[in-house]
Amino acid sequence: MHSEFHLLQDIVIIFALASFVVWIFNKLKIPSIIGFLITGVLAGPNALGLIKSANEIEILAEIGVVLLLFTIGIEFSLKSLIKSRKLVFIGGSLQVVLSAAVTYLIATLAGRSPAESVFFGFLVALSSTAVVMKVLQERAEVNKAYGRFSLGVLIFQDLIIVPMILLIPMLAGVSTEIGKDIGILILKVVIVMALTLAGSKFFVPWMLHQVARTKSQELFLLTILMFVLAVAWFTSSLGLSLALGAFLAGLVISESDYSHHAFGNIIPLRDIFMSFFFVSIGMLFDVRFIFENPLIILVAVFVVLFLKTFFSGMIAFLLGFPFRTTVMAGIALSQVGEFSFILAKMGSDYSIIDQRFYQVFITVSVLTMALTPFMIMMAPRLATLLERIPMNDRIRNGLKPPVINSPVKMTNHLVIIGMGLHGHNVAKAARAAGIEYVILENDPDIVREEKEKGEQIYFGNASHEEVLKQCKIEDAEVVVITPSTSTTVYTVTDMVRKMNPKTHIIARIVLLEDMEDVYRYGANEVIPEEFETSVEIFSRVLVKYLVPRDEINKLISELRSDSYEMFRSIETEDTGIAEKLNKHFPDLEISAIKISDKCEIAGKNIAEINMKAKFGISIIAIRHGDENNINPTAKSILQPEDIIYVIGTSYQIACASSLFQDGVNLDCDEEQKL
Repeated sequence: MHSEFHLLQDIVIIFALASFVVWIFNKLKIPSIIGFLITGVLAGPNALGLIKSANEIEILAEIGVVLLLFTIGIEFSLKSLIKSRKLVFIGGSLQVVLSAAVTYLIATLAGRSPAESVFFGFLVALSSTAVVMKVLQERAEVNKAYGRFSLGVLIFQDLIIVPMILLIPMLAGVSTEIGKDIGILILKVVIVMALTLAGSKFFVPWMLHQVARTKSQELFLLTILMFVLAVAWFTSSLGLSLALGAFLAGLVISESDYSHHAFGNIIPLRDIFMSFFFVSIGMLFDVRFIFENPLIILVAVFVVLFLKTFFSGMIAFLLGFPFRTTVMAGIALSQVGEFSFILAKMGSDYSIIDQRFYQVFITVSVLTMALTPFMIMMAPRLATLLERIPMNDRIRNGLKPPVINSPVKMTNHLVIIGMGLHGHNVAKAARAAGIEYVILENDPDIVREEKEKGEQIYFGNASHEEVLKQCKIEDAEVVVITPSTSTTVYTVTDMVRKMNPKTHIIARIVLLEDMEDVYRYGANEVIPEEFETSVEIFSRVLVKYLVPRDEINKLISELRSDSYEMFRSIETEDTGIAEKLNKHFPDLEISAIKISDKCEIAGKNIAEINMKAKFGISIIAIRHGDENNINPTAKSILQPEDIIYVIGTSYQIACASSLFQDGVNLDCDEEQKL
């Protein structure tokens, strides 16, 4: 049988076996990455031996890593890279040097030669870009504080792998011209970075614009693929890594107007080829070797995970990150990386390490990579647990905590926990409405940026009582909780409810299945992101089919009600008056209108305006400054900047609203008015 048929057969086997394994793991709520690793173990030469074209599968795996790093580059952007240069060069270099130095010391004490000890340091210092960034991207945490730190360190590791490769012949006593090679390498890096900056400013935006004008989906996808593979090939031909070139290609695309379109087109291909990567890693694993050497493997796995977690976390701490971030960053970078496989193979070829150590290293590497998704999932809970240990504020908040605001003097204010996209939008809306608010965020960089813009923002972890006290949570009227992880939402909701039993808690969650638990912890309202996205899509579809707006609102209200009842066991008996009116009178609305100081009716009383006769609406309340006038009389005077609350149909209110802004009187049809 021809080799190409072997490859096709192997792909069919991988897809079939992976589909079955990942389906089972999905039922067990185990990350799909582990399913692909298990697929590789089962299909590999050390188990069933189903794969014949191992080399070709490795090539497909490399394409997967290229596409993964390309999408990471698009999400990260060139501006973010420049902004994170301290994390890349200082954080990355310290992490690599410290990890390698400690490994060297341990290996030397164990009786290994200096060359072997240095080589062991190289192997342990590197972490898995593919595994870590895949997990962080799936969890939407690449732009979190620990995600940015992890990415910065991983970028540096992708750069340092080349000098490490150049040093291996010298460690084996074969080459002595390392100085010249390093100088050439630095020149190549400078050239690549210069071309990246030039491409992002001039060539790529123009090229993508010309392609987009053709409105050909196929041409756009081909162009994107050509570009990312060409850049990856170019950096590889210069002696740099494919992954680094793909990441730089993503950075270039991120500066164009077509980054989101490119990202959406690449995602399906990335996921397919990444499956080959994880399968190829699993194929290296030998279960029998673990049973033959259980103690050595377990001790080695523990030592690697502990040392890398400790030193990676320590570097994050030295760069000013708070304790919680250092724990999560250390855990994220605790595994051995895929590029270490390349070094290990070279070390074996140059006889720096023997075959037994090579097999131990491969086993430890695969195990640490397989544990990574679970460890990152558990990291927030572990960080919360460790934060309960009494510690100095400089350890808890970091060496460079933001300047603390003056004490909050608000009452009945809004507290926004989390300054992500959702928190930012809530703050913007509150500012526009004149609502007093304070923001709580545990990312020091975000706090600094927002503080410079004049935001009332505090630094700290919302799961701590003392942190919530500084926001006067006990006097807050509404608390909005926006973090993406369910564990954090549970903890914060529970703490806020205990400190203020009367406040109204609105919590945002990602998954609908977490809704019932958040209600149980004390939330008044829970907004499931995936559900609300579906509702928004549903409403826009109906608009395109020319369904009347009032009917759309009615359907959405029923849709929300049905789903909330379906996924909740807690009944909410207290239904607001607006919702009750909407249920029995779907055409009726209550709206708030602000009186402009330029309109002619300012200074007149309700009887003089005669809104009921003119427009068919009634004024049910007036807010003047901090004073509320419920059920105003005919003699109540409307002042500039007052907010009036009116009841009527949407058409009647639309006709009347312009009168309060500029005095223009829109005539309503008599039938609509009544």
